[in-house]
Amino acid sequence: MQRLPLKQRYSDVYRERDRRALSRLGLQLCCALALAGGFVFAARQHFAAVQYGYASETLRSERQQLFEEQQRLLLEKERVSTPARLELAARQLGLKPLQPGQIGTQNPNRPSQLPMAAVLIHPSASFNR
Repeated sequence: MQRLPLKQRYSDVYRERDRRALSRLGLQLCCALALAGGFVFAARQHFAAVQYGYASETLRSERQQLFEEQQRLLLEKERVSTPARLELAARQLGLKPLQPGQIGTQNPNRPSQLPMAAVLIHPSASFNR
């Protein structure tokens, strides 16, 4: 089947070969690859940001839990170290309450009455390293 008649007016005219067509196609290919690479890079950045967001949220919730546990432990410490509980524990260990006669005051004008053994250095002590 022939679509064109054999006798046409300019049938012997040939089209000139475009020598810049290959360079334009190469340039288009390079631009398309750069654009596709940019999309891949942007997608990778987006997925990394989403992943860091999830990790940050996990760490934030863990931090909140640790803060609540710290508050609970501080409250427990304060509850255990109340004077009434400490006095009860001391009595169970056999300690007795302090009597007024056991407390002595020191006169700031009078020098301390330290024993000489506390002031002198023992002769066998060595300062060599």
